[in-house]
Amino acid sequence: MNIFSGLEKIVEEKYPLGQDTWFGLGGAADFLICPQTIDQLADVVKRCSENGIDTHILGFGSNLLIGDKGVKGAVIKLAGNDFARISFSSETLVAGAGADLNKIVLDCVRKGLGGLEILAGIPGSIGGAVRMNAGGNFGDFGSAVESVTLMDNEGNIFEKVKPELSFDYRSTNITAKYILDAKIKLYQADTTQLLKTVKEVWIYKKNTQPLNTKNAGCVFKNPRGMSAGAMINRTGLKGMKIGGAVVSEKHANFITAQENCKSSDVIKLIEKIQKAVKEKFDVELELELQIW
Repeated sequence: MNIFSGLEKIVEEKYPLGQDTWFGLGGAADFLICPQTIDQLADVVKRCSENGIDTHILGFGSNLLIGDKGVKGAVIKLAGNDFARISFSSETLVAGAGADLNKIVLDCVRKGLGGLEILAGIPGSIGGAVRMNAGGNFGDFGSAVESVTLMDNEGNIFEKVKPELSFDYRSTNITAKYILDAKIKLYQADTTQLLKTVKEVWIYKKNTQPLNTKNAGCVFKNPRGMSAGAMINRTGLKGMKIGGAVVSEKHANFITAQENCKSSDVIKLIEKIQKAVKEKFDVELELELQIW
């Protein structure tokens, strides 16, 4: 009997997963599953758990590299309307894990609600933003999150609330694999001032990041008190190329994928960077990029 019998409409086998990432690289997933409702997700989660099938959760693929050999097991994408819902109540926003962070930032600004404008231009889903505590030079997502709704491997739903819920640099203490939504605390603010902040953030990004290239954002986390990009720059690796993977000339913590690039090219370049930084600074660069 087929493990996903009755769910054929939301299951696709040997799905070319790389096309769903910003890098556009990598092989196929054994299964891509796109639940449309929370009940369907619970069903899928339980079936995978009972049958020993590994699962990965795919957001917008903006900070993800798929290996050339693809992904074993099931990749679950929360693409249904149930997961993209957003609702405002006074100064509180509840956003589904599949909702678009960028669109929500702009919605908040238009409504004169502050708290997320510092995240302008950061691509990704709400679920990914929670998991990675998305942020940049201007602040992070976790500072605005009040609680999250989660699902465990048996399909049980529960909530994690601050202060039990905590965020750190590009990380959170959430251990549950499935994030369903986030409750976000906002505040009344002047729309003109919010728009000004958004514009400043975008100008900064445009001037410092290779926005119009195939990349997945910052490859490495900044070591405490240091800049990964500056360290890579000081090793002389800006512009370094392996196959179709190149260290960006604009920002050394970005790797761009050029024509005929393979995931293995990116991985080899990552390893070369880590080795060079270790030799020069005696610092182990930790990946911010997710590699499956």
